[in-house]
Amino acid sequence: MKNQTFKLRDYQDKNSDILLGMIKKHHIVAFVGEVRTGKTLTALATAQKLGCKKILFITKKKAMGSIQSDYDLMNPDFELVLINYQSLHKVDTSNLDMVVCDESHGFSSYPKPSLWARNVRDILVKNIDAYTILLSGTFSPESYSQVYHQFWISPYSPFKKWGSFYKWAHEFVDIKKKRVGDFFVNDYSHADEGKIDDFLKEHILSFTQKQSGFKSSVNETIHYVPRDLKTYKLICKLKKDHIIEGKEDVIIADTGAKMQQKLHQMFSGTIKLDSGKRMVLNYDKANYINDMFKGQRIAIIYKFVAELEAIKSVFGSSITNDLKEFQDSDTLHFAGQVSSTKEGTNLSQADILVMYNIDFSATSYFQARARLSTQDRPETQVHWIFTKGGLEDDIYKTVSKKKDYTLSYFKKYLTRTKKMLSL
Repeated sequence: MKNQTFKLRDYQDKNSDILLGMIKKHHIVAFVGEVRTGKTLTALATAQKLGCKKILFITKKKAMGSIQSDYDLMNPDFELVLINYQSLHKVDTSNLDMVVCDESHGFSSYPKPSLWARNVRDILVKNIDAYTILLSGTFSPESYSQVYHQFWISPYSPFKKWGSFYKWAHEFVDIKKKRVGDFFVNDYSHADEGKIDDFLKEHILSFTQKQSGFKSSVNETIHYVPRDLKTYKLICKLKKDHIIEGKEDVIIADTGAKMQQKLHQMFSGTIKLDSGKRMVLNYDKANYINDMFKGQRIAIIYKFVAELEAIKSVFGSSITNDLKEFQDSDTLHFAGQVSSTKEGTNLSQADILVMYNIDFSATSYFQARARLSTQDRPETQVHWIFTKGGLEDDIYKTVSKKKDYTLSYFKKYLTRTKKMLSL
């Protein structure tokens, strides 16, 4: 490496040696590492040791700055082509020696491959000799069936003898039936984990924070904000009538999914009207955060766009939703949407992480709460801001058990709170 002052951590150097041996033998490997274990540097070091001249590193847009910084710090001998998945068509993908796929669980859809997976497969077929490293912290967050298309992108997939997911599933999945509306369809989610683990043991390197010497733990605190009476009346009316008509707009919740979405918004003080216009119903959560955590540098994670409007109204110029601006400052607070900050975003400069709202996804829950973790930070503080008696508590109890908050859980919530959600 050109940068003589740069030095990998011992475990990063060791892991890159292990990946080097695996990738020489199999051409495609997966490095499954918990957050803050240095997956990017480990992958770059593997490419350097392999003698690569040009590598394509594909990631999420929000993570590009961090990966570029790691590349600049290491300053290796190869050319880095860094791009996000949506913009693959904008870069030169010829003469590649390696393709690194960050957050590879983005290829995990089944039974059919995603557009991202098909696009990357096209690149690897054209660069038939290129090596592939898959990077992920949550390789199969919901089902082991999610591993198939992550390897399918490479002509060297260990599953290549099964030409499609459907053929592979007959070997590795206990295919059941599930009801969708009036029809029964195949349920491919019950994969044989033990059989797949045995098959992939030479293709996957897993690494935990504990193995790297992390002493960081996540301490969670739940805060309850009193419910706003006007907002609560609107919630009860919508739950009863499935519609709220205003002078110029309307809120319609004529299906279970719409009701779930609308109540999720309203309990945190915002609503997206049927016209597409967004409204802040109350600023209670933003005011609570501002008052409760004075004197601390805060990173706030929100769910809905209008929640950012509420946060900015209360915090004013002291908050930014620009990650680089936050990282370059010593005083600014940060506000980021859960969908774009759950992966590859380092918020460790903040003193505490405050969750304005909570996502239905269990994966989002575990990824978002780890945004402050670093190798040298012994403890991180995560504060959840819920409305008393609101939907957020019910979501939290579900996703913290590694289950997504589906419509069936929401319907049980409505049944339990039938008396409460009526005037």
